[in-house]
Amino acid sequence: MSLNNTLKSIKDEIDKKVKIVVVSKTRSEKEILDIYKEGHKNFGENKVQEILEKYEKLPKDIRWHFIGHLQTNKVKYLIPFISLIHSVDSLKLLKEINKKAKAKNKVIDCLIQVKIANEDSKYGFNINEVSDVLNYALELENVSIKGLMGMATNTNNNNLIDKEFKLLNTEFKKYKSKDFDVLSMGMSNDYKLAISNESNMIRLGSIIFGIRK
Repeated sequence: MSLNNTLKSIKDEIDKKVKIVVVSKTRSEKEILDIYKEGHKNFGENKVQEILEKYEKLPKDIRWHFIGHLQTNKVKYLIPFISLIHSVDSLKLLKEINKKAKAKNKVIDCLIQVKIANEDSKYGFNINEVSDVLNYALELENVSIKGLMGMATNTNNNNLIDKEFKLLNTEFKKYKSKDFDVLSMGMSNDYKLAISNESNMIRLGSIIFGIRK
């Protein structure tokens, strides 16, 4: 099945309210353009240098999502064009995004990353910190928090994954509103479980492009 057909079949099987961010990290400009030409415009990258290079070379109406761990000293490079930062995992980073956005007279859309998996490789706030983080963000004029993001444990244990997604969904519902309406969870291996737990933004890479060589 071609890249476009794979993406189309996934779109056909899920609710239209669920936004797909195609994870294009390490993928070629041609692979991205093949999908873009079919009308898909949301792409996710996890390295600042790579997203900058692709932004310069690819169509300017692509909506770029930054989905990786973001260092504060790299924030300034994303401010001019980023559509959504998924991975706000510290108050220091939130403050820096606000500072750099203010300098450019912009408001940057962000998601608060919540650590729902018990893995050292995952970043994010503890779930009991979410309320304080959102209150802090209210004081920042150049950041707009659109919702929550979380990544489940990398495991074949669907019961554990389901439990983690339920936890984040429950927290999200406490704050859900017209302007706080993004629940981002679910990747290639667990997006169906995420959607069953009301995720409305999923990030798909390997299921579309195949496993990286």
